[in-house]
Amino acid sequence: MVVGYVCLGTNDLEKAKAFYDELLAPLGGKVVLNTGRGLMYSNGTAEAGFLITTPFDKTLPASPGNGPMVAFKASTRKEAKEIYDKAIALGCKDEGAPGLRGPEGPHAFYGAYFRDLEGNKLCIYKSGPADA
Repeated sequence: MVVGYVCLGTNDLEKAKAFYDELLAPLGGKVVLNTGRGLMYSNGTAEAGFLITTPFDKTLPASPGNGPMVAFKASTRKEAKEIYDKAIALGCKDEGAPGLRGPEGPHAFYGAYFRDLEGNKLCIYKSGPADA
């Protein structure tokens, strides 16, 4: 099974665009499709895309859930920490500082967690051994 893209909601597309343009740029992310109410980001690979959109059902506002999360893959642990630091500087709420989750080794998981300006939970991570 392959995930094609992940979608999060926003109530302010322009504010979300400014935030995600800056946050995702170091990962190669840029808008590849603008539907007028949604923006699809990609890094130009065959990996999953990321969509931020206003709700289809306009009678209810976009709202984050407790449990859903989007995780962005970093190339190095250093890059993961830099993206987390940038997110906090952009006004995100900390949900778990950068660090190793579990044991070091070939399957190690280094991650950091934060909530975007709408309250959606995001993760930036690097799996595998420590950076050389």
